[in-house]
Amino acid sequence: MTVTSSRPGRAPQAPLALRAPGLDWLLMFASLALITMGTLLVWSATSTRADLTGGDPNTYLRKQLVNIAIGLVLMVSVMATDHRWVRILAPLAYVASVGGLVMVLVAGSTINGSRSWLQVGGMSIQPSEFAKLAVVIGMALVVAERTERRWGRGVGSLEVVGMLLIAAVPAVLILLQPDLGTMLVLAATVFGVLAVAGAGRTWLAGLTLGAVVGAIAAVSAGVLKPYQVDRFLAFMDPTLDPRGAGYNVEQARIAVGNGGLLGQGLFEGSQTRSGFVPEQHTDFIFTVAGEELGLVGAGILILLLAVVIWRALAISADAGDLFGRVAAAGIACWFGFQAFQNIGMCLGIMPVTGVPLPFVSYGGSSLFAGMLALGLLQNIHLRSTAAARR
Repeated sequence: MTVTSSRPGRAPQAPLALRAPGLDWLLMFASLALITMGTLLVWSATSTRADLTGGDPNTYLRKQLVNIAIGLVLMVSVMATDHRWVRILAPLAYVASVGGLVMVLVAGSTINGSRSWLQVGGMSIQPSEFAKLAVVIGMALVVAERTERRWGRGVGSLEVVGMLLIAAVPAVLILLQPDLGTMLVLAATVFGVLAVAGAGRTWLAGLTLGAVVGAIAAVSAGVLKPYQVDRFLAFMDPTLDPRGAGYNVEQARIAVGNGGLLGQGLFEGSQTRSGFVPEQHTDFIFTVAGEELGLVGAGILILLLAVVIWRALAISADAGDLFGRVAAAGIACWFGFQAFQNIGMCLGIMPVTGVPLPFVSYGGSSLFAGMLALGLLQNIHLRSTAAARR
């Protein structure tokens, strides 16, 4: 990113390049600590699972390290991109994410009842993960461009409608997969972006009411798949089907409860080593932290997530332009609700919807999207810091 000084009476300064002192180091430390913890937890969850690893206990460790390396490259690339180019490339990122969602419906793979994956070489890509970031920056660009052209007169109905249309296209494609978990995260993120952008209370109340009515109508009309309905019923009463829809929640609770205060020790969790919790290296990774690191370790993980969300909100508050403010706040909403949803379903206080824990769960798509978002946060912070120094 480059910034030049144009103050009258002063000689022009050389472009300000990406510099380490300008980074938000607390955000960097918290995110890298989460990634490190997640890698160890993924390794522990898979090292004794021959059905997953083919007999090599280090298979998923190597895969996740490759994912981390790619993610770091993506993060640094966005950090170093000129802020003007970020806004120019935002529409391309949005179109690419929509194209990926369309490709999933045409030639995607179905896993756990959802047609959400594309096979690219030897790698599985989940476009809906990138759609979350694309919607955030797309909505931020719409409101910034329209408001700036109207000389800062605020967000009107036309801007709100434009932002909703930006979110509606990916939302419909995600519902067609169907991926209810991602849809819930996306809906919460869109609501947060609209609130930060300054949408009126009437709009926010109307959208909330519409969401409730839509959910009731979807259930009544049989839009949801039977297994999705069963998950919600199991959330209301886990004893309803303890060997079916309620099995995941019951085993997750047992695993977390086994940890006590300090945990059973990394690689020593009884539920984890026995493979009783399904999808434990992805959607239910928090149960590994609860069982093996205990209340203390799981609390540290939650604290690190809270630091990431706090720094994203702080960057939003300090941003010098509307695009940066809305985009950073949208990322905070995305990370915050997804973390709450993931941890909540492991504790039985949220229904099982199959969303990963940001920076902790195994998976390239989720990690890549998260690292791109971190790069954008640092980019916004660097620009705000540079502007404050001029």
